[in-house]
Amino acid sequence: MIRGMTVKIAVSLPDEQVEKARRAVAEGRATSVSAYVAEALARRSADEELVEMLAEMDAEHGVPTPDDYAWAERALGLRP
Repeated sequence: MIRGMTVKIAVSLPDEQVEKARRAVAEGRATSVSAYVAEALARRSADEELVEMLAEMDAEHGVPTPDDYAWAERALGLRP
């Protein structure tokens, strides 16, 4: 599919989710319900890609140790 193309589909959503999407549109936080749903799907996809990347890093380098976490916290200024 060419980037930028859209396909119209029908989905069923719980009433609460539809109301949240409509509220986001009414409050100007989304341009349309479709845009709201598309953004949610994009976030989900990005989350899944991050999980995959972290799993690949763990497979290649091993799972971080407590010392690794302590170093990261110091480097980020979260602990002395």
